[in-house]
Amino acid sequence: MTKAELVEAVAKSANITKLAAAEAVDATFEGIAKAIRKNKRFQVPGFGTFTVRARKARKGVNPQTGDAINLKASRTVGFRAAPVLKKGL
Repeated sequence: MTKAELVEAVAKSANITKLAAAEAVDATFEGIAKAIRKNKRFQVPGFGTFTVRARKARKGVNPQTGDAINLKASRTVGFRAAPVLKKGL
């Protein structure tokens, strides 16, 4: 599903305009991003949990040249689906 499809689905189910639905979707994702930055975690019961994960520094390969490169340590967002969501798949 693309963002445009999500906006259309929200607009239909809430019986609002696509513009209002787009603003609501954007605000929702901005709120989730802020919560993850602040609390390092965001949980939606019945859906799943977003958490900040640390990646260690490691060696990688440049796909164009095949040369070995060093990748810095970084942080990323991980998602773990709730058991209710997994059962519904």
